[in-house]
Amino acid sequence: MAVGIKEVAAAASVSVGTVSNVLNAPERVAPATVARVHAAIERLGFIRNDAARQLRAGSSRCVGLLVLDVGNPFFTDVARSAERRAAAANLVVLLGTSDDDADRERAYLETFDEQRVFGLLISPVGEDLTRLHALHSRGVPVVLVDRDGTGTPFASVAVDDVAGGRLAVAHLGEQGRTRIAYVGGPHGLRQVADRLAGARSAIEDHPGVILEVIETDEPSVLAGRAAGEKLCARRPKDRPDAVFCANDLLAIGMLQALVQGGVEVPTEIALIGYDDIDFARSAAIPLSSVRQPSADIGTTAIELLLAAVDRAEPRHVVFRPELIARTSTGAATAGVAASHG
Repeated sequence: MAVGIKEVAAAASVSVGTVSNVLNAPERVAPATVARVHAAIERLGFIRNDAARQLRAGSSRCVGLLVLDVGNPFFTDVARSAERRAAAANLVVLLGTSDDDADRERAYLETFDEQRVFGLLISPVGEDLTRLHALHSRGVPVVLVDRDGTGTPFASVAVDDVAGGRLAVAHLGEQGRTRIAYVGGPHGLRQVADRLAGARSAIEDHPGVILEVIETDEPSVLAGRAAGEKLCARRPKDRPDAVFCANDLLAIGMLQALVQGGVEVPTEIALIGYDDIDFARSAAIPLSSVRQPSADIGTTAIELLLAAVDRAEPRHVVFRPELIARTSTGAATAGVAASHG
């Protein structure tokens, strides 16, 4: 039989109200009494049921974090840093992944709402933010993660992905590459589309350089490998001499296919990814990438959430990406950050 607050009160020879104060406002109770109540809790094995308190308070100490793909190390790093900052504020992060599926996103939002989360951090699926507006209208603070929320009532933290796409293709152009393929998808993902827009912008500044767009079903290692195998099947003169992948998972899959297909990287095809996950620098051929400050994004998201709870005006933080040039693009300064624009 579960031990309740009444049993704790009897064991500590105090009132139920005193036990409640020890659990919720210990500063109101004499230190000796606090110690006696905690001793009784330890002895009886009492486990607090937080549900009733949450119902009275209207919210919990849990923050919902919903990302597009928890299997992507970029989002893992964002979640880890968000969790650290949340813990410092006495909050707990509940992590979910939508897998870029609107129905799955809706199910998670309903669950978070039922749990009366303290607030919500989300990388939304698509452009329809109707459900987020509904949560916000009920007093749930919402922060958009990896999405610029300018023009919405939500605070947001993001990276300038257009600038990132421009960095990647400008770097390839400076390495003398003239036939560049952009590999990424689906293009309905805002990040994929913005990085492509940046790539096209860079092409305009490099006369004689052409851009081929190869859309994938998902931004995964398997999708990158499949795209790479198709490139290997072409005649050498029909292949691009450089590939910009929309994220590092695609680039790692592409690298696997090119190496297995006997295509020399970077001599025949230079390759650059996006995110600069840990696997990029430790690949068999160290991978050039556009770095996103994932840890800063997670920390900032929690700080924006805390500000939203205090009714602060929503802020929109946009970080600048950074080019990390390594062996896969033939950079002479492998592993050293390069800055553009």
